[in-house]
Amino acid sequence: MTIFSTIQSGNALVVGGNRGIGLGFVRQLLSDDRFDHIFATYRTESSSAELLQLAQQHSNLHCITLDLTDESQIVQGLAQVSAIAPQLQVVINCVGFLHDGSITPEKALRQLQPEHLMRYFQVNSISAALLAKHLLPLLSHEQPNIFATISAKIGSIEDNRLGGWYGYRASKAALNMFLKTAAIEYSRRSKHTAIVMLHPGTTDTRLSEPFQRGVPPEKLFPVSKTVGLLMQVLAQTTVADNGSFFSWDGSRLPW
Repeated sequence: MTIFSTIQSGNALVVGGNRGIGLGFVRQLLSDDRFDHIFATYRTESSSAELLQLAQQHSNLHCITLDLTDESQIVQGLAQVSAIAPQLQVVINCVGFLHDGSITPEKALRQLQPEHLMRYFQVNSISAALLAKHLLPLLSHEQPNIFATISAKIGSIEDNRLGGWYGYRASKAALNMFLKTAAIEYSRRSKHTAIVMLHPGTTDTRLSEPFQRGVPPEKLFPVSKTVGLLMQVLAQTTVADNGSFFSWDGSRLPW
């Protein structure tokens, strides 16, 4: 039996729900009347206008300020969740980092800078492990539940045939290892949870915008399509899939 098919009344959390794929998931979950409460985190108000506007329109949407790289904020944010909903049935972590004004993916070893690598690991890897650490009380209950995190096929070591993008590749590979390891612990401590990693494909967001030029139009997905495809994957997920790495089409990806 799939996890989503067991949900009759539940609560959901989207981490990084203020834009891109995260905001798309918030919209999708709001359209599903099975969810009594939907929580969405954001880091700054200036980048979250659409999310905050949605919260004014939907009384069951709760917005929480949370920087996932700060463990104290994870603790405080999840305390706000548990005060309203002591159990979660769906958690989707959409936080990720690829570039900003000073950091871009490295094409060669000579471009590696320790502080940039630390930023990749801090956002893409460590933050998800800390989230798994503090989510356990909210997921350790008798109803099947799912904790999904947006990863990337580029984090597959076996699939790496082009090289480059050192920090992003390595941090996504580390993310996969953190959560694969967490899935094993969860199988003992939260037996009804499936932790899964998801590759969304190339989606038309700010994250991918500088790198879209060589992407064929049919492989550049609008956010609504990406979210729809990933929801189809999640809709087929069972507790037996705990620790799996799925692509947007439902296929399993190599580590």
